[in-house]
Amino acid sequence: MELWFTEDHTKDVKFSIRVDKQLYTGESKFQKIEVLSTPEFGRVLVLDGFIMLTEKDEYVYHEMMVHVPMAVNPDIKNVLVIGAGDGGTIRELVRYKSIENIDMVEIDEQVVRVCKSYLPFTAGKLGDGRVNIKYEDGLKFVRTKSDEYDLIIVDSTDPFGPGEGLFTKEFYGNCYKALKDNGILVNQHESVYYDSYQDEVKKTHARIKAHFPVCTVYQANIPTYPSGHWLFGFASKGIHPTEELDAERWSKLGIITRYYNTDLHRGSFMLPNNVRRLIFS
Repeated sequence: MELWFTEDHTKDVKFSIRVDKQLYTGESKFQKIEVLSTPEFGRVLVLDGFIMLTEKDEYVYHEMMVHVPMAVNPDIKNVLVIGAGDGGTIRELVRYKSIENIDMVEIDEQVVRVCKSYLPFTAGKLGDGRVNIKYEDGLKFVRTKSDEYDLIIVDSTDPFGPGEGLFTKEFYGNCYKALKDNGILVNQHESVYYDSYQDEVKKTHARIKAHFPVCTVYQANIPTYPSGHWLFGFASKGIHPTEELDAERWSKLGIITRYYNTDLHRGSFMLPNNVRRLIFS
């Protein structure tokens, strides 16, 4: 008998992956956690029935979350990461010797424990000496910070369940306050391909734009995310993501990536017309 995992993308669309074995299943205080072994995508992390990452394409998401802001401002030293329990964002950040401190705020300690055990390809750098893991609510944590971070990365789940508070206007206002004058905010921004996602994406952009003078969106192709076309938010107090890209300086760092490069960086901000009209109109 074949075993399949199926995720509902919409009420009319399902995405299925054949599974070799269920490696882990459990319930935390916040959500159901599963790790699956699959022949096509390798190991897969699932939270509350939704794919968070697969071994085959997780690098796209994590590289685009990290290297875009780092190439715009390679002098970033103090970073706040909210969410990111799988460790992939941390793995990419610690590749920068210039970063001195990373505060990682993850509400669900069990996610981190599971990822350390079953997903070493993402979680293998969580023990880096610059990483301080705090198991608490990111919304509450950022309220207490002011003029402290050079970069905030919101590596959250979808805008419901444990991640719901990380999509509010209050949260983005607190992020603005927590950033230094040259600070950058990056967040996962969902997709507009399916109609049922569009209102939330537009609202999220408007909430960020209410606080940040520079506020835009960029894109990547992540095959196992709904539609494969995924968006990220870039906001700052003044730094522009393409005009101030220092491609030569970033290239000299010698960081080897699988997806990101500085040509792609520029191109990722060149959005299709339907996305522009929906988000910016």
